[in-house]
Amino acid sequence: MVAVLEQAKARGELPLRPIHGDPKINNVMLDRTTGEAVALIDLDTVKPGLVHYDLGDCLRSGCNPLGEETSNLDGVRFELNLAEAILQGYFSVAGSMLTEAEVNLIPVAARLISFELGLRFFTDYLNGSTYFKADHPEHNLQRALVQFTLTASIEQQLEPLRTMVQQLAKRSTAGAEAEARH
Repeated sequence: MVAVLEQAKARGELPLRPIHGDPKINNVMLDRTTGEAVALIDLDTVKPGLVHYDLGDCLRSGCNPLGEETSNLDGVRFELNLAEAILQGYFSVAGSMLTEAEVNLIPVAARLISFELGLRFFTDYLNGSTYFKADHPEHNLQRALVQFTLTASIEQQLEPLRTMVQQLAKRSTAGAEAEARH
């Protein structure tokens, strides 16, 4: 699971594209009146990379209503309706540029990024919380458990997520083709 994106890149299946590098919900500026996203901030991480890292992180942070700081592990879940809203917006703008291989790996990216962040939090906890700021001794352990719980929730819903991604990708492609004809 961990190497799937890098292996696909090495096989030439996934192109490098400009990515933000840290598109979690905290780095999205929202309009105070409408609540709509208006800009990404924290641009020091922009670089060439795989769209999956951005999209996976965006889905990870945006589809768990309790966020990564919760202590309520029983309430941590990946919400497909939130994923659908995020992906509809993404595909409406960027869907026509994605290759079939890129589309196929989007669900895997959400699972991978939540798992990877869980490993990072857990490793930092084991190392004495020297990388991520921690408010208490168990903070990074708690964050890791949230990410691992989220990963499990994504795994349980991987097939519906795959179906959703395919449907949204087809709609965006059909829409782009219709616009090109007019």
